[in-house]
Amino acid sequence: MNTKNHNQKKTRLRWDKKKFSLRIGTAITSAWRLGVQLGFVLTSIILGLMFANFVGAALSTTQGNLPERPPGVEGYLPISGFMGLVDWIRQGELNEVHPAATVLFILFILLSLLLRKSFCGWICPVGFFSEWLARIGQLIFKRNFRLPDWLDFSLRIIKYFLLAFFAWAILNMSADSLRDFIQSPYNKISDVKMGMFFLQMSGVAIGILISLAILSILIHSFWCRYLCPYGALMGLFSWMSPVKVRRDPVACTDCGICEKVCPARLPVDTKLRIIDPECIGCGDCVTSCPVPTALEIGVKKQALSPFQIAVMTLFIFFVGYFGARSLGIWQNNLSSDDVRYHINHMDGEEYGHPGR
Repeated sequence: MNTKNHNQKKTRLRWDKKKFSLRIGTAITSAWRLGVQLGFVLTSIILGLMFANFVGAALSTTQGNLPERPPGVEGYLPISGFMGLVDWIRQGELNEVHPAATVLFILFILLSLLLRKSFCGWICPVGFFSEWLARIGQLIFKRNFRLPDWLDFSLRIIKYFLLAFFAWAILNMSADSLRDFIQSPYNKISDVKMGMFFLQMSGVAIGILISLAILSILIHSFWCRYLCPYGALMGLFSWMSPVKVRRDPVACTDCGICEKVCPARLPVDTKLRIIDPECIGCGDCVTSCPVPTALEIGVKKQALSPFQIAVMTLFIFFVGYFGARSLGIWQNNLSSDDVRYHINHMDGEEYGHPGR
């Protein structure tokens, strides 16, 4: 009976006033990180509503200016962003079809170089929902399940294979072929096509999403851990980040809490520092540690608090955003009539993926 009550206490959600954090069992997540995550989730919802209004106006009107097409939606077009970067390097100028996709792609890489995979741990809405699905699993089953090490390692390789495939396909395109794709009718409304995919999902697509959600409840961050090529790319760049989790073996009591709460299942409790590309820089290991001096996340001997990481993440993001707007490389140059035509004909053969 005592054990049962103890387990129930361990797995309930509760607010920790002392650490300004949310606690579930032994895992403690900083409210600063939660605030930043919720801010980007809310921003994504607002952008989605603006985008729906834009598409609806294009479908229901025959002339006149359309509402603003929110460039921030292009953050969900990482492949277009990657292609735009390669094209920019080759051509010497940024394309005007999806410039924001390229700007955000570069910005997220910069964040990974400076603050580890802070895009995954602090910004990405998919990562946010994956974490909360895992927390639901902890509340239901008292834990998240772990695959055998051999299977876990084999599955983690998948996202790197996917990344390698996309990189190979894009880098092997000639400069002319790449520019033709970027200027293609399909790419001009690829964000609209993506939105329609989720609004008009087939039974198979719905089944896949439900399966991923269930797997994310059972296994912490299933999509992020095994299948996300974007996260794999951010992880490779994070290897060069000066920010790392460091453990003081003298202060450490070997309680193992840091390893248990780590969403990436990293051996924080046995390493002096964490440089693994799976680390998302969330800092949950640090905020959950019962000994204040045993763990820290920062640069060499300069520890960073969750508040400082939040400020740095937002500062870098907004400098990039406002800088792109001031330089005129944020908004695309497609006219309302051009966009209206493409959207109203998007079911035609010329709007199928050029590579199919």
